Amino acid sequence: MVTTQPSLRTIPVALEQNGYPVAIGAAAITQLGARLAEQGWAAGTKVLIVTNPLVQEHYGSGALESLQAAGYQVSTLVIEAGEDQKTPATVARIHDAAFERKLERGSVIVALGGGVVGDMAGFAAATWLRGIGVVQVPTTLLAMVDAAIGGKTGVNHPGGKNLIGAFHQPILVLIDPTCLATLPEREFRAGMAEVIKYGVIGDAALFADLEAAASRDPAGALASLGAITPQLLQTLLERSASTKARVVAADEREGGLRAILNYGHTLGHVVETLCGYGTVLHGEAVALGMLAAGEISCCMGLWGPQEQQRQRALIAAAGLPLKMPKLEPNAVLACLQGDKKVKAGKLRFVLPTGISQVVIRDDVPAELILAAMTKLE
Repeated sequence: MVTTQPSLRTIPVALEQNGYPVAIGAAAITQLGARLAEQGWAAGTKVLIVTNPLVQEHYGSGALESLQAAGYQVSTLVIEAGEDQKTPATVARIHDAAFERKLERGSVIVALGGGVVGDMAGFAAATWLRGIGVVQVPTTLLAMVDAAIGGKTGVNHPGGKNLIGAFHQPILVLIDPTCLATLPEREFRAGMAEVIKYGVIGDAALFADLEAAASRDPAGALASLGAITPQLLQTLLERSASTKARVVAADEREGGLRAILNYGHTLGHVVETLCGYGTVLHGEAVALGMLAAGEISCCMGLWGPQEQQRQRALIAAAGLPLKMPKLEPNAVLACLQGDKKVKAGKLRFVLPTGISQVVIRDDVPAELILAAMTKLE
């Protein structure tokens, strides 16, 4: 259920324990201190902001001033951005800062940045003193609609993406769409992959809204912030957050339903890992993974070429890649076996059966996986 607060739309993540709000609206960063106080954190609490250089330049002072105005003891740690920085060594830097600033069990880490910052700061919060509070303030589209919500935290291992991590729910997610004004277009397009994902896995109305926008300019109607109306942007943020909140509330630790959020991620992670982190952005890899999953569904008779074309058209309208890089087959299969979603030795795929409908299958033959990827080369 969506409730209204002054100037922000608030979507609750209704967990059995320790639920939290996702607050969305322009200039939300200026309300960071007040919103944290609403969640019960008293003035005088020690707060560590973790961010990256570019975000610090544009939004660091606003976050700092908002927290200080609410009476918090605030310091900032700036870490380097990029998927290649998402390592245990970087988390150790956050731990060192927590030690130096004498963060206590009642202290809070604020993750101000994209998904990489959010994952690492969240993991550091999960593991410092066996768990302290974390606030997610995402500044990229991908983090706003996906990574910041749901409590998944972690870092990469050389053998695979996000293999080291923990579930650690935030105490607050604060989404300020004005932050997207400084986001590079390629990063914006990467975030659109996750929005399209929500349409395919369970939101036919969102998918229809995207198709309507794409019909006006098939070549790039969804490929940049300037191409999307403010009303559509607000709709994308709210509907994506609502879908993520609903799924997480039903299955907090990915025991069943939540696995559908991995649509496009199984082969997407393979592309990221084998191409080298950062070479292909996460959202770009997810788009390719969705196309490959669609091809597998076509071959298995789960959905038809028409639905696959509708998915492909939206991915194209978002300016996302349509061609799979050439990858060595044995390397692909070896990488898949290291995937987190392997259960009892079987790899589980999220496969579409219609727009807004997916199933989870563990009977996809290796040769079908490789054939689907080859078809996209």
